[in-house]
Amino acid sequence: MALLATEDHASRRVVIGRMTVGLVVAAVFLIPYAVMFIGSLKTRSEILSVPPDYLPRDGAQWSNYLTMWDTPETPVAYNLISTVVIAVAATLLVLLVAMPAAYYSARFKYRGKMAFMFLVIVTQMLQPAILTVGLFKEMLVFNLYDTWLAMILINAAFNLAFAVWIMHTFFAGVPKEVDEAAQLDGAGKLRVLFTINLPLVWPGIVTALIFTFVACWNEFAASLVILSTAENQPLSVALTRFVGQYSTAWQYVFGVSIVAIVPVIILFMLIEKRLIGGLAAGATK
Repeated sequence: MALLATEDHASRRVVIGRMTVGLVVAAVFLIPYAVMFIGSLKTRSEILSVPPDYLPRDGAQWSNYLTMWDTPETPVAYNLISTVVIAVAATLLVLLVAMPAAYYSARFKYRGKMAFMFLVIVTQMLQPAILTVGLFKEMLVFNLYDTWLAMILINAAFNLAFAVWIMHTFFAGVPKEVDEAAQLDGAGKLRVLFTINLPLVWPGIVTALIFTFVACWNEFAASLVILSTAENQPLSVALTRFVGQYSTAWQYVFGVSIVAIVPVIILFMLIEKRLIGGLAAGATK
């Protein structure tokens, strides 16, 4: 009995220790967001006060969230729409192209396969920030400068390689016998891909979707150069308009940042169960 009591006490200590570490890690990641949210409810003078006020002195300034939408120089509502359209369209385009590309590269042998996969990795080294001049000239040539389509294509191009590589790994993990059995039953290649393989590689699709969407949502460098009209610019670029040479409207910077975070949080909440369910299903197959 004494031995069981000792083991039970030791297990409780382990659980408490893990919970403590988890709470500390969570606090490290959540405190900056809490500071940002509280800052969005302050006046500019309260944010810049020395010593700093951790809470608003005059009460929460919820009016900041209304005022920031009416700023003439920064049409936040249009910027939010622009961000959503670019991120969603680019993500869908990436998935549409990456799924068949990853499936074919994982399932079939062809000349230049290794070169293709090497090229996929190499393209990850190139980022919009170092190619802005070339992208700018290219969009001018194709008459796509200052358009959503330009940023959709750019974001899709720079995230396609990662999506292909991730999905290739998951497709390669599915036994080829699954495809052969489906083809013996009369299923064509497209049906094998969409009805047989996709449910099995769902975690890989969700992973590619999340990383692609977040990357497109947060893209800054190319948008700053390609999109010149204030209404067409995404939130990442719109934030810079609140930062002036001599003064910065920090309360609006924090408020717009909170608004920019919410859609990403909603996406994770919607996909979390599907991701965990897909991982669990893959573990039992």
